[in-house]
This record gives sequence, structure tokens and C-alpha cells, in this order.
Amino acid sequence: MVKQLWARAQQTLRLMIGIPDYPAYLAHMRAHHPERTPMSYAAFFQERLNARYGRGRSKCC
Repeated sequence: MVKQLWARAQQTLRLMIGIPDYPAYLAHMRAHHPERTPMSYAAFFQERLNARYGRGRSKCC
């Protein structure tokens, strides 16, 4: 039980600071898209960075 709580706390902290959850992505792909090959960690991380920051400059500045 403590191990599960620690894993959940780590996941929460990573998401709070913007680090994408690759294990959750892999679990989702296995459950919902078994026919598709999941991205490598590097490709996944880059895709998440582009999704978050790749839209160019913010409209406020």
C-alpha cells in the first residue's frame, strides 16, 4: 500500500511540474489502441513539449 501511495505521489508531482507520464501513456495505448505502436520515450516527450510550448509566442506578450 505504501508503495502504491508513493508511486501516485510521484506521478502527481511530475504532472504538477509538467513532466509527462510515459507509463500512463503506455498503459493507455495497450488498453485502447493495441494495434498501434507506441512512441518511444524521446518521441513522446518531444510531442508533449510541442503540445505545451509549440504554439509560438503567447498572445499576452
